[in-house]
Parts: sequence; C-alpha cells; structure tokens
Amino acid sequence: MEYGKPCRRCLSREACGEDLAKLIRERIAGLPEEMKADEELYRKRLSACLMCKDLIGGMCAKCGCYVEIRAARIQGYCPAAEKKW
Repeated sequence: MEYGKPCRRCLSREACGEDLAKLIRERIAGLPEEMKADEELYRKRLSACLMCKDLIGGMCAKCGCYVEIRAARIQGYCPAAEKKW
C-alpha cells in the first residue's frame, strides 16, 4: 500500500513517524510532575492546536515548538495572537 504525504495539520506521530513521536513522549515523561499539565488540560490544548491553521507537522508555525511538549507543560501557552489556550 502506498501512502501520500502526511497531513501538515496533525501531531508529530501522524506527521513525522514513530521515532519523533517517541522522543516527544520521552521528553514529556521526563518533565517533573509539578511542571506537567493534567491529562484533561493537555487533551483540551491539543484539540485546540489540531484546529489551528498554524499547526504544521506537529509544530507551531508561530514559535516553532512541538505543540505536544508545549501543551504538556502547566505553564505552557498558545503563542498565537488570539491565545487559543
């Protein structure tokens, strides 16, 4: 089966493959617990990112971060002018 280009508006595991997704998961797992957003907040943030036109291959076009890492940090924020989260 042949696949086309991945969607540019998805998270890293869909866009970049399992290697990058694994590194991102490891980075999130390595955050001290007091720095981590709870699962509900994390999922809510990712949902907002998935709807954003600035999400490109798991990265935010506004700041260049991997949105999954930014969303996992309790003090994370949306860098877009309209502050989606």
